[in-house]
Amino acid sequence: MRKHVKGALVAAAGLTAAVGLTFAPTAATAGTTAVWTASPGGAWTAKATSPKLTDTKTGTKLTCSSSSAAGTLAPTSNGLPISSITSVSWTSCSGPLGITFAVTPLNLPWALNALSYNSVTGVTTGTLTGVKAHISGAGCTADFAGPTSTSPATLTGSYNNSTNTLTISGGDLHAYAVSGSCLGLLNNNDAAVYNAAYLLAAPQVITSP
Repeated sequence: MRKHVKGALVAAAGLTAAVGLTFAPTAATAGTTAVWTASPGGAWTAKATSPKLTDTKTGTKLTCSSSSAAGTLAPTSNGLPISSITSVSWTSCSGPLGITFAVTPLNLPWALNALSYNSVTGVTTGTLTGVKAHISGAGCTADFAGPTSTSPATLTGSYNNSTNTLTISGGDLHAYAVSGSCLGLLNNNDAAVYNAAYLLAAPQVITSP
């Protein structure tokens, strides 16, 4: 039973990976609706290696080998949103004992919203909204959403212009409709924290006055 549960949590980790595209607060223009620019803008793809999900109640940590995401970045916007996440996937999600799970993203596209920009560090902070997903494996299924089972999750993180990296650091992801051997290490209403760093395939520079 522990095998299945750990595998489920891993897959969940992947789910939030698209997640790779979320932002967390810094200083600068937080709370404003300043105009944002992205150069060159347009379609983008990104990949994260070894994204991790932690169940904050049980302390169980799970890992996928990689996660890929793609979307479109607006050349100019008011920050709400600056990009849409149109696809996301995860590869080889498994627990410590190697049990694998499939992750299905739900509620796409997800919206990437810019909240603040630090001109000194070149870091943009914000949120990824609309996140939902389903995981399934041998004897274990679960849904992931936000504060309630019907509300999507909001993830947080940052984008660094100098490294072309989207870093995910948290959010309000929770598990629901947990069944089978998931119960025990993964339970209904458990909060989960996702951590991942998505490297863009081609540079994008995001700025705001």
